[in-house]
Amino acid sequence: MLILPAIDLRDGKCVRLYQGKFEQSEIVGEDPVKVALSFKKSGAEYIHMVDLDGALHGKIKNIKAIEKVAKTAGIPVELGGGIRDMETIDMLLKLGISRVILGTSALKDPNFVKEAVKKYSEKVAVGIDARNGKVAVNGWVDVSAVHYTDFARQMEDIGVKTIIFTDISKDGTLKGPNLEQLFEIKESVNCHIIASGGIKSVEDLKNINKMGIYGAITGKAVYSGNIDLKKAIELCR
Repeated sequence: MLILPAIDLRDGKCVRLYQGKFEQSEIVGEDPVKVALSFKKSGAEYIHMVDLDGALHGKIKNIKAIEKVAKTAGIPVELGGGIRDMETIDMLLKLGISRVILGTSALKDPNFVKEAVKKYSEKVAVGIDARNGKVAVNGWVDVSAVHYTDFARQMEDIGVKTIIFTDISKDGTLKGPNLEQLFEIKESVNCHIIASGGIKSVEDLKNINKMGIYGAITGKAVYSGNIDLKKAIELCR
């Protein structure tokens, strides 16, 4: 299983939120490049990055930090948050981002996803963020009536190969992942599933790994020292 340490960007700095609430953010790193290089040193093979300002405003906001990380990390970087049109995808992939994650735009405009997948294939992933089983959008502020497994099946039908799944109620809480929902989405589609939200310990990673999940994102647990990234990567490799 792939371990993807997370960099969430706000005003050019690395932050962590609690359950996606912007008013409950804490700075965990002043320099995203330093953080990315520390992840690489620990053995990370992929970095998960989110432009939180972009997710909220519907347009990439932290472009300088994103470009610096993409060009200096030395390992692939996936990015989500505020990617709502093909021009943005073109620009990010040219800057060196390895995979873009569509969230709000995927729910609101499935044809856009279809177009993006046709053009860039596996360089396009979809982030499914659920609150009480329903897909949330616009920086998790708005909750739709769409069930997360129905949406996952729709994205698979379009040709999406990778889905990042987050239970928002678990995100940033260090209370453990939602294994039931993870199992349900894995059984619903044949896509690669990347687990996100609530991972607090190596034990959580072991449990996710046992399920045959493709990857797991860990943020707060690494920054707080609950998880030793190097040991976790070696264990799950």
